[in-house]
Amino acid sequence: MTVAHVVLSVLLVAIFAPLGVAKILRQPSLISRTERLGFSVRQIQGIGALEVAGAAGLVAGLFWPPLGAAAAIGLVALLIGAAISHARAGDGIKDVVPPIWLGLVSAATAVLAIVA
Repeated sequence: MTVAHVVLSVLLVAIFAPLGVAKILRQPSLISRTERLGFSVRQIQGIGALEVAGAAGLVAGLFWPPLGAAAAIGLVALLIGAAISHARAGDGIKDVVPPIWLGLVSAATAVLAIVA
């Protein structure tokens, strides 16, 4: 396991754990921003659960890298969906780029977990 793998995993956990929990708990600002993309509150909570599961998988991946790689790949898929949803909603570049960057960081984390 490399230092880069640990750093990227911790960074992603620090981002996705609180975001996922906020979605699960129906934090109003996150719900209103996501509802305008066409998702129901139940779907938003499901997305939050996937984010929390991804974060938990990344933590577990620090001890068993194949699980971390799978979690990172799952986050890549989730983030591709986020970028597509924002683009379809007509959002500007400032809303489309963050999921793309996070997807790239997640992909790098997956690669580092695989080669570790």
